[in-house]
Amino acid sequence: MAEPERTERRLRPAPLLFEPSEAAADPEHFFGLESMEDPGELLERATELALAFRTATDRAVEFQAIGAAQLADPQRFDRLTAADIARRADWTEDYAKKMVEFGRDLLRGPKLP
Repeated sequence: MAEPERTERRLRPAPLLFEPSEAAADPEHFFGLESMEDPGELLERATELALAFRTATDRAVEFQAIGAAQLADPQRFDRLTAADIARRADWTEDYAKKMVEFGRDLLRGPKLP
């Protein structure tokens, strides 16, 4: 799924719960990678982290879509429009519409052949 357009502000990433706050305060610290001396070990660990973050990103986007679909549900008395959802999530309105549809597909579950 394409990245939403950012117009005014850049969102800060959510804090990683398993990274100690003292280490996070040091801008050079990143999951201990800076202290690895073996380049093979560094590549392996960095690759593991990259894959974990990609997986986490994919899951977070799915949950964003589900939340957007639930907020836009026509059966809700307080449902939001795509424009309202876009403002809340800092997305474009077109992207919000796509995310609502994606979320509805996820909520319907897997399609059987």
